[in-house]
Amino acid sequence: MRAVEIIMKKRSGGENTFQELQFLVNGYVNGEIPDYQVSAWLMAVFFKGMTPSETASLTRVMIDSGDVLDLSGLKGPLVDKHSTGGVGDKISLILAPIAAACGLQVPMMSGRALGHTGGTLDKLDSISGYTTALDLETIRRGLSTVGFIMTGQSEKIVPADRLMYSLRDVSATVESVPLITASILSKKFAEGAQALIFDVKFGNGAFMKDLESARVLAHSLVEAGRALGRKVVALITDMNVPLGVMTGNFLEVEESIRCLEGKGPADLMELTYRQAAWMLVAGGVCKTAEEGTAKARSCVRDGSALKKFWDNVELQGGRVPELKAQLGLRRAPYFQDLLAPVGGWIIGMNSLEIGLAGVALGVGRNRKEDLVLPDVGFEFFKKTGDRVNPGDSLVRIWSQDEVRLTQALNRLAPAYEFGHNPPAPRILIREEITAL
Repeated sequence: MRAVEIIMKKRSGGENTFQELQFLVNGYVNGEIPDYQVSAWLMAVFFKGMTPSETASLTRVMIDSGDVLDLSGLKGPLVDKHSTGGVGDKISLILAPIAAACGLQVPMMSGRALGHTGGTLDKLDSISGYTTALDLETIRRGLSTVGFIMTGQSEKIVPADRLMYSLRDVSATVESVPLITASILSKKFAEGAQALIFDVKFGNGAFMKDLESARVLAHSLVEAGRALGRKVVALITDMNVPLGVMTGNFLEVEESIRCLEGKGPADLMELTYRQAAWMLVAGGVCKTAEEGTAKARSCVRDGSALKKFWDNVELQGGRVPELKAQLGLRRAPYFQDLLAPVGGWIIGMNSLEIGLAGVALGVGRNRKEDLVLPDVGFEFFKKTGDRVNPGDSLVRIWSQDEVRLTQALNRLAPAYEFGHNPPAPRILIREEITAL
């Protein structure tokens, strides 16, 4: 085979075979095919797209480019979830212990913050002693004893994705739905998941800005997952308002613990329980999502989900007594409230600007090498749909210094939109697409 012929075929709208994709991807990983040819192929995919079976073939080739976690012998069912990212999205921290308490095993492989969206690994790193760099023995032990683990992606797992993502980033092909699909699925299936739940977000705080774009990605994920013989469910959810009341690394850990204590905000718990429900259906523990929701609520109510959380913290090296002592107290030294300039109703929030204000504080990263600060962030007192009086506190900002505090205030102020009438009620979950 010749790479140029594979590129020409895709450029003309043809469908690359599994063997062609295997030749191209393996050749690139091995250094035999140069990045400029892969970049040309990526651009051809960007314009011509891929069929569901072609996307599945690309995913399979990417999985086979590196190590796959050997989770054989575990009782299972092995079920995971993936979110396309948002502001205040700490669902994974709450969902994994709930799912484990309900009888699933969750091999959760997560990422770090980049841009305005937070990263699960950065949140967990704010727990003193907690490590997300786990070897296979610890992963297997954690799954068999606690029921879930939280780990990062090693360099040996799906190296094709790591290399190709770097090219996509500099060749303006990041937004290609087939390439996004293969990137997400390859990492999740390489971790050993037998079934997957996707939270595909849309809105001003999401990667996909409108409902139709999110729908296209959700269907692509489900169809490719089905072609690979996996059980997949995709939920399309609203990300026009930050989730929950906390945004920031330690702040979101703290809020997650509150949720597991049964004290979580309504929007965050609605999405968490629904995703838990579909995980239980996909794993064969429950027959319907309604039954799954009831079981998930029961595991929070009886304290078993919270116990799983503490067991996981201890397993992964976290210092449980220290973490418990810090709850409600651990904050950056400088803080200030943003006050409502007028009375009326909050009719909108720009979650992108709020996320970027968090980056200015050090919640997230502009570049992969940027350091994140664990104790900074926001606590929201009022959100979209709430009525306010002039001078009411909208949000409290916690900062490491006064300069960043001022920068965040200036960015947050215009992110709120006010009106004389209440907005229409938000519908958090717009669609559910299943392949079970």
